[in-house]
Amino acid sequence: MFFRAKKSGSKERPHEYLQVVESYRDGKTVRQRILATLGRLDHLKASGQIEALMESLSRFSERLRVISATRGPKITSCTAKLWGPPLVFGKLWERQRLPEVIHPLAAGRRFGFDIERTSFALALQRLCEPGSDLQGSQWLKTVECPGFEELALQHLYRTTGFLHEVRSELERELFFRDRDLFSQQLDLLFLDTTSTYVYRDEETEYRKRGYSRDRRPELPQFVLCVAVNAQGWPVAWEVFPGNTADIEAFSQVITKLRERFRIGRVVVVADRAMMAQKTVKALSEHKSAPFDYVLGCRMRRQTEVTEEVLSRAGRYQEVASNLKVKEVVVGDRRYVVCLSPEEAAKDERDRQAILTKLEETLATKGPKAVIGNKGFARFLKVLKGGVTINQQAVEADRRLDGKFVLTTNTSLSPAEVAKTYKGLWRVERTFRKEKSTLEVRPIYHQRDDTSIGHIVASFLALRLEVDLQARLDDKKVETSWPDLMRDLKQLQAIRMTLDGTPYLIRTDFQGVAYQVLKVAGVRPPSRVMRLDGAPEPVVP
Repeated sequence: MFFRAKKSGSKERPHEYLQVVESYRDGKTVRQRILATLGRLDHLKASGQIEALMESLSRFSERLRVISATRGPKITSCTAKLWGPPLVFGKLWERQRLPEVIHPLAAGRRFGFDIERTSFALALQRLCEPGSDLQGSQWLKTVECPGFEELALQHLYRTTGFLHEVRSELERELFFRDRDLFSQQLDLLFLDTTSTYVYRDEETEYRKRGYSRDRRPELPQFVLCVAVNAQGWPVAWEVFPGNTADIEAFSQVITKLRERFRIGRVVVVADRAMMAQKTVKALSEHKSAPFDYVLGCRMRRQTEVTEEVLSRAGRYQEVASNLKVKEVVVGDRRYVVCLSPEEAAKDERDRQAILTKLEETLATKGPKAVIGNKGFARFLKVLKGGVTINQQAVEADRRLDGKFVLTTNTSLSPAEVAKTYKGLWRVERTFRKEKSTLEVRPIYHQRDDTSIGHIVASFLALRLEVDLQARLDDKKVETSWPDLMRDLKQLQAIRMTLDGTPYLIRTDFQGVAYQVLKVAGVRPPSRVMRLDGAPEPVVP
């Protein structure tokens, strides 16, 4: 049965009647019949009879009675908590079988609390509300998730120490479980490094001052290196002292991949920061497990690239929109020169803007205003008689417009080499705030072990994010991470007690929240659920 408004009257004086209608089947045909006409709709609204009728009917619907009670003084308690993110990421946590991995690692340890729940809490906090463990202990009180109500600050501290102790076993176990669970073929590995600073002044074994990508050289930091596969799935991660050079971190990760995972032959892809003879040897000259590679070259610093590779004549082959390539072989070394016409045009505009500004500064403020300026330095020629623009440097810079050079020992075609290298965004997005919800900072821990445990929790969070993003891509659900998290956070659980009976009420789905739940394999909860064990109303 349902209500409907039936139009009646004339064109000059139209009006509507409110009717109760029932659908029924007559053979193979569905028909409708009027059970009652309640009156003119405008009169019913004006007299308040519709509201009275609905309130009377709600007495016979437990769901409507509970919802109606939230607008009045009949409830004795009512609290609201975050529900969307723990529903979605909790389901993915279970599907990745993380409880099955963590519980055995904690066997024999007398924690006195559920270490698996605390590990999930740390990972969830990194995705939703990055902050200190103290802030996290308060935030957990606002989250609707089984087991969270029993967690305290000391449990978070002890769990970060635990994650540090078992990180090697955890990483190895997850690696082999992932291979079985997702049937991944490990044929491409993308590697990248970053640094994350710590809010402490003193240095330790791992907390060291070094080159800061965050422009915070006054703070000690850690260096992180992560390897992901072609699908963006994190395969391995490592933490190094903050003064570790990228090339050294890269070499150690390669050694680790061989020793810990016994990985066979794969293609390692890394950017120009990793390019050095030591890197190439570490990859290709290992006796039992040599790796193929696609590495970016330092065009300005490698003499062979500048003088031999870029000076070779040859026709470019267009392999994709805005991407052309050509192959150059020097001795036994294979290079692929890549050209982006759009980037070349942009480089020309940027350089011209710098030169225009340089000329104006020289003319109005003199040589002293440009000496020491890093933006101007590469285009300056300093002579005894003064400072001028170095036209040879300008022409040399123009030769590099829109280009990047790769070196490889694979048998891939130049087009495949270029497209493989372009896939580095899969690992770079791990470290870029604008593309990822993953936040390693802030780190306030005083000890190295708990700081590293904090970082391990961040990579557990990364696994959840990558998993959900892959499912969204598979179902062609397009949304940004900020919008996705905003919509999920608006899904809340309201606990209330009405006439002595506890209920759980779900707020409305906003934006893509309903789609995300379905994609993650979560059955959307009923609008109203009883918590006293009595049968729940079947409501979608």
